[in-house]
Amino acid sequence: MRPDATIANALWTASNLPAYLRFIRALRNPASTQLRKLFAFVAENAGTDFGKAHKFETIHSYEDYKNRVPISDYADFEPWIARIQGGAQNVLTIARVTHLIPTSGSTGGRKLIPFTARLQGEFNAAIGPWLVDLARQFPGIIGGPAYWSVSPALENIKTESSAVPIGFDADTAYLGGKRRRLAEAVMAMPPSVSRAQSLDSFRYHTLLHLLRCRDLRLISVWHPSFLTLLLDALPEFWDRLLQDIASGTNSTSSLPSRARELRLADPSRPETLWPFLQVISCWGGAAATLSLEDIRWRFPNTYLQPKGLLATEAFVTLPFQNRYPLATTSHFFEFLDEHDKAHTVENLHAGNEYEVLVTNGGGLWRYRLRDRIRVTRFLQKTPTLEFIGRGESTSDRFGEKLTEAFVSEVLAELFRQKQPRFAVLAPDDCKEGCRYTLYIEGEALPDWPTALERALHRNPHYAYCREIGQLLPAGLYHIERNGYESFIRQRSLQGAPTRRYQTDDSRAHDRLVKYFQRRV
Repeated sequence: MRPDATIANALWTASNLPAYLRFIRALRNPASTQLRKLFAFVAENAGTDFGKAHKFETIHSYEDYKNRVPISDYADFEPWIARIQGGAQNVLTIARVTHLIPTSGSTGGRKLIPFTARLQGEFNAAIGPWLVDLARQFPGIIGGPAYWSVSPALENIKTESSAVPIGFDADTAYLGGKRRRLAEAVMAMPPSVSRAQSLDSFRYHTLLHLLRCRDLRLISVWHPSFLTLLLDALPEFWDRLLQDIASGTNSTSSLPSRARELRLADPSRPETLWPFLQVISCWGGAAATLSLEDIRWRFPNTYLQPKGLLATEAFVTLPFQNRYPLATTSHFFEFLDEHDKAHTVENLHAGNEYEVLVTNGGGLWRYRLRDRIRVTRFLQKTPTLEFIGRGESTSDRFGEKLTEAFVSEVLAELFRQKQPRFAVLAPDDCKEGCRYTLYIEGEALPDWPTALERALHRNPHYAYCREIGQLLPAGLYHIERNGYESFIRQRSLQGAPTRRYQTDDSRAHDRLVKYFQRRV
């Protein structure tokens, strides 16, 4: 047990107790909790430019709010955010915008999301109950350090003029103040690792710090494939890692006893490397399902907790009491049904699907997250939700309307017996016409192309496009290596917070680039 980490964990947990208790109370009456939050937002921001433009002073009910403020996408907020980037305040919110957080756009380049102290508090209002509940289930996580990776590793290469800082220097900055200092005290790895200049350097130094940390208790990453790709690098670096752990490096001290212990371990069985590891937290819904199963295989005796629905703009659901209730104490939420009618929390029904709208303390008003959810059940009176996919993630070259949710289901079936390291289905133009090509890294089964085509035909729009010759039969393209690196390289070119890396398979890279440039 590491005393400094234990003390910091205990203090961090104690600081989260008020948020935990507020959330417990809100579970019993989510409707009034949400309305109080909405009216507080409107009253506080009536004097902002956005509030004046939408006559906030005349809003006295939810119906007034719906009538005054339109449902909006990022493009609608972009002119307001451009003013903030130029140095203007009191634009979307009375709270000072401290940062603009980059995230990928749905149809274009990068989005910049306003971040304020108020929004920071809203994130803490969800993080607090989650961590307290986790510590109640697994009190041992308090006894040692943790590894957190909240967002894609490696900094954004894009620079631009802005009066407001773009991005954070570390993931812990999302917490702010004393919580940030407490979080940094329990981290297994210093923030400087995320500023590595290459993917190999990042992975090596991440593994170095993690292997040194024998008493690691918690791993929290954004996507399960992030962890699997990290662990895949262990055999390649193994001898060098053990040597640096034994002798020390410029940034680490020597740990000869830990090196001797690891020499007897098996890098292909990562669960044996951290005997005190209790919990792995990562995304688990929609397209992340396949990678999640890989984590289960590598850590068969470690509790694997899928994260709730979390976006740069909002904390939508949180893991709590083995369910995923709406984060009612964080933001104000609305839900669009299949007829684009907006509903508040008390009008949701189990089994129904909705698209999420959010109003938050950063100045986004009735903002379309484009996330689709299904109501699974209720925790007391608060709905628990399942993320089923992104609303705008639809490929529709000829009317085939292939959605992310449907394709995720198809690939889950296809990879049931054998799972590749990387896979993406993309429309592929060639001299004969257009087909959907499955790019994979790893071995393929002989019947995959036929099985893929058969499964895609369950979509009647796809079947019709095939029948009339608009689409050729689905194909398969094998990538020798670095398919994921090609993916994040193209995302970085589009402004997502990643750094560029070159794949060794240039032909595969060029074909993937063509797909990601289309942004279907």
